[in-house]
Amino acid sequence: MNRLDKYLAASGIGTRSEVKKYIRDCRVTVNGEIVRHADMKVDEEKDLVCFDGEPVSWSEFVYFMLNKPQGYISATSGWDPNVLDLIAEPFRNLFPVGRLDKDTEGLLLITNDGQLGHELLAPKKHVEKEYYVEIDIPLSEEDIEQISRGITYKDETYKPAVYKKISDTSFTLVITEGKYHEIKRMMLALGSKVTYLKRLRMKDLVLDESLKPGEYRYLTEEEIASLKAI
Repeated sequence: MNRLDKYLAASGIGTRSEVKKYIRDCRVTVNGEIVRHADMKVDEEKDLVCFDGEPVSWSEFVYFMLNKPQGYISATSGWDPNVLDLIAEPFRNLFPVGRLDKDTEGLLLITNDGQLGHELLAPKKHVEKEYYVEIDIPLSEEDIEQISRGITYKDETYKPAVYKKISDTSFTLVITEGKYHEIKRMMLALGSKVTYLKRLRMKDLVLDESLKPGEYRYLTEEEIASLKAI
């Protein structure tokens, strides 16, 4: 059972204050009856809740694909702008799954599903993350072989990664860890510097290229099911 105003807010209809106004304006029905009390209890499994005549679907968890722009930190608070500032939705307890550096762009999963977030980030799961990388100095064949064997930089060891060349100074890289500044430090170990970094994929979730930096959308049911199949 859930309060009606909380149910509507969690369904994306509006903020708690907004949905209370909708209820007062007689725009909400439960099982065909107009409801005027925001604290009414509804059964998520049995009751039919409608807003302006349209059924409202409710889910405990929400999942957003964000195309993170540069200049935002992957955190829930802080002095700098954070990625949650970009999510104009009335959901609480949202968090980014994993971190992208402030100057890194691309795919970021935003959710309130703590269990899924834990599964995707657990080191033993070896979840793949694919990045598009640009560097200032081309890599040698020996460097590329080193990437496939694993790299050590300043006493930190990075697992083997999959390199795919695009040009002399650009490529994609698939890693299965999420260590701090991992790709940047791998390149420094090889005598090069990352000039641009963008995440393209996490597991089977691929960045929707129709999303401009700073834009987001709900994940499809198929995308959610794929992420959960760990």
